[in-house]
Amino acid sequence: MDNTMDKKHPVSELMRSTIEKIHELVDTNVIVGQPINTPDGVTLIPISRVNFGFGSGGGDYGKAQPHQFGGGGGAGVKIDPVAFLTIKDGVTRVLPVAVPPVSTLDRIVEMAPDLMDKAEQFFEKKKAEREQESV
Repeated sequence: MDNTMDKKHPVSELMRSTIEKIHELVDTNVIVGQPINTPDGVTLIPISRVNFGFGSGGGDYGKAQPHQFGGGGGAGVKIDPVAFLTIKDGVTRVLPVAVPPVSTLDRIVEMAPDLMDKAEQFFEKKKAEREQESV
C-alpha cells in the first residue's frame, strides 16, 4: 500500500484522533500534580500512578462508491494517588498514600500483623495464668 493512501485512510485518522484524546487526558500534570500551598507554609505536590490503554480498528465494506468504512476506537485511563511530596522550611519528605485493600486476600494480608499480635498476647496471658496456678 502506498504512503499517500495510508495517510488518508480512515483507520489512520481514527487512531490519530484516539491518541490525541489520550494525550489530552494524560499529561505530566496528572502524574506530578500542581503544587498546593497551605497557609502554614507547607507545599504539597501530589504524585499519581497512571495506567492507560487504547484500541481502534475498522474495515472497508464493499467496493462501491462512495467509499464505505466502519470503525471505532476507545480508551481507558486509571489514576491512582501514590504519595504527596511535602516541602516545609526547605525540607522535602514523601508522604505515601495508603491504598485501601481491594480484595479479601488484601484485607487478610493487611490484618495479619494485628491478628498475630493478638494471638501472641492471648498465649502469653494463658501462660502467665498457668504459671500463677502452679505457684
